[in-house]
Amino acid sequence: MYDLHLTAEQLEIRDTVRDFVRNEVKPVTLHPSRLEPFEKPLLTELLGAASKMGLRALTLSEDAGGAGADSLTSCLATEELAQGDPDIAVILARTSVLAHLLFDELISAEQRALFLPQFMDDHAYHLAYAGSDAESGLAADYHRPRTTAVAASVRAQKNGGDWVLDGEFPAVANAPVAKLFAIEVETPAGAATLLVPHDAAGITIDAQAAPVSSSGESRTIRWGHGSAGKVVLKACRVPASHFLDTSATGISPSAAYSMRLAPQLAAANLGIGQVAFEAAIDQSKLRRQGGRSIIEHQPIGIFLADIATRLDAARSVVWKAAWALDNPGAIADRSVSTLPLHHMARTFTSEAIVEVTERAAECFGAMGVMRDMPMQKYVGDALVFKHGGVGHSAAKLLIAEAVAGYERNQ
Repeated sequence: MYDLHLTAEQLEIRDTVRDFVRNEVKPVTLHPSRLEPFEKPLLTELLGAASKMGLRALTLSEDAGGAGADSLTSCLATEELAQGDPDIAVILARTSVLAHLLFDELISAEQRALFLPQFMDDHAYHLAYAGSDAESGLAADYHRPRTTAVAASVRAQKNGGDWVLDGEFPAVANAPVAKLFAIEVETPAGAATLLVPHDAAGITIDAQAAPVSSSGESRTIRWGHGSAGKVVLKACRVPASHFLDTSATGISPSAAYSMRLAPQLAAANLGIGQVAFEAAIDQSKLRRQGGRSIIEHQPIGIFLADIATRLDAARSVVWKAAWALDNPGAIADRSVSTLPLHHMARTFTSEAIVEVTERAAECFGAMGVMRDMPMQKYVGDALVFKHGGVGHSAAKLLIAEAVAGYERNQ
């Protein structure tokens, strides 16, 4: 079984990120002037500062210029970052996962020579994956034959020495900050992946916005953490050399990206629960009823005990899923369950952290719902993690398939 004794390097990375969040991120994100508005613009300066710390290339191999961190170490950093700002944590997690997947495993030596220096030399250089989700077709369409959603989204045709892309993706994570896209397309020969720079001719990126009207005011609400945008490709031309050939590796970019990202997102969710727990403890020591701090009252003590137990259980699930990704041999020899641990981490954590934040809010009484207080933010952040994206219900269906030994028709 995996070792819960963190290495000196892992502890140093965790403590470094924790200090950064405490000293630089939280003073900004928890200020009432940012808590009260519904719209919360991306904190690009803090994102840049975190990138300069090496978190953008945390899992990239040392040979490629990164830190070479494993999935568990990345989860430690992501959890700490999310305690300050989940948007920054999710953006960096996505870029870090894609950097390792692309530059260490999938792209050719020529492509690496072209794109890797650009990535390493620019701290604002982020990555995005645009394509069919590995979980597409679940939930409402579960009993229908599985289809490849990308087939109707973006098509690519050869024209001379270039690929010409046409189509769009309504919501691509990291799109507004990405400078390189791995885009899944439909070619006459079938599905393929192309590397498309953000400044390629014919690509347009718009920040995703869901307009909401309230009392005559127009505002936008984002239904996911991080940064997302619409990507439109209209006669977008990229050289034929940007074709991502995965035939030799046999790795599906979509499936690999989804699997490796899941524990990171669960870790970010875990960070929300941890910071809510700490806030509840502080409030319980400060708030007094009946001549003593409410933490001395039995119901509050039970609340906090339940929160601590759920957080510890969720952290164990996340760490185990991350460790299994780094040690696939443990699954192959049946030392670890063959069930999809990354989906189990995602679903368990998404439900547990909603309960954690709601119970933590009860320690604040009516103050827990005030917009200039952080607790309402933590509850909202937890709900976004649970209901954003494909959703935890779809992931549960994949777990059910593994339990039953059943696979849908292709």
